[in-house]
Amino acid sequence: MVKIDHIEVGEFPILLAPMEDVSDPPFRYVCKMMGADIMYTEFISSEGLIRDAAKSVKKLDFTEFERPIGIQIFGHNIESMIKAAQYAEQANPDIIDINYGCPVRKVVAKGAGSGILNDIPKMVKMTEAVVKATRLPVTVKTRLGYDNEHKEIVDIAERLQDVGIKALTIHGRTRTMRPREKAEWELIGEVKNNPRMHIPIFGNGDVFDAQSAKYFKDNFGVDGLMVARGSYGNPWIFKEIKHYLNTGELLEKPNIKERIQICKIHLKKSVEWKGERTGLLEMRKHYSDYFKGYVNFKPYRMQLVHLESYEEILKVLDEVEKVYAED
Repeated sequence: MVKIDHIEVGEFPILLAPMEDVSDPPFRYVCKMMGADIMYTEFISSEGLIRDAAKSVKKLDFTEFERPIGIQIFGHNIESMIKAAQYAEQANPDIIDINYGCPVRKVVAKGAGSGILNDIPKMVKMTEAVVKATRLPVTVKTRLGYDNEHKEIVDIAERLQDVGIKALTIHGRTRTMRPREKAEWELIGEVKNNPRMHIPIFGNGDVFDAQSAKYFKDNFGVDGLMVARGSYGNPWIFKEIKHYLNTGELLEKPNIKERIQICKIHLKKSVEWKGERTGLLEMRKHYSDYFKGYVNFKPYRMQLVHLESYEEILKVLDEVEKVYAED
């Protein structure tokens, strides 16, 4: 059984990655339905949180159904990160997670996210300060290094463990690598197989289906896997991975009825969470992913992203189910 501090998270946990504008409570809900073991909020600015910025505070929302859940924070100022961790603790999550992986330029430019990989001593100092500031277990998500000339993750992992983190998720790319470049899992495996390491090591990068999950599990010895882009419009990936790892058999892909059912639940939760207008807007980015590969779906997608009534969207989804069930 894998444990993050005292929290049991399964024999081989499959985690949903924290993703800005994707892993909000409605999306996390359907992923949890499909077997995600651990989830994290979208990353939250420490500065925004301590200033009570509405957008940042809203990201603290989660339900009991989602547990165990981590609130992920990021920032460049150590004092602000301490205060943000204490603020986030009041929401009573299971874990505080620190984002040292975001490659977005405006975040990196301030020395936050993966930008801090250019200053490892500060990264270690910040992590130690957050660990001391909260009673909750602290975890970290980071990358292999700042750039291809500085893949320092083996040393970074030891130093972060030494200051008290309880688990580490490693994205198998550097800050400068592009998403389409192959993740370098060999370095993730090197961290996991380092005899000095005793905390759980989770791998992230290119986990797009059950087969890739099994390959990474079998070849690099990690304690669990984190799924990011592979979950887009595909919350079933958690169920599919677990089934394949347990049985060696691939599940059939969900049919149109199953896709519509989960899409409707996602839509309903989105409207409940943010109200009809904003909830419908938030869902627009998901339709293409839910129905990827369906021939001649574009006219329906155009309706779904332009309609402004929850009931009208439900009618379109019913029509989609009927049309594609007959094919």
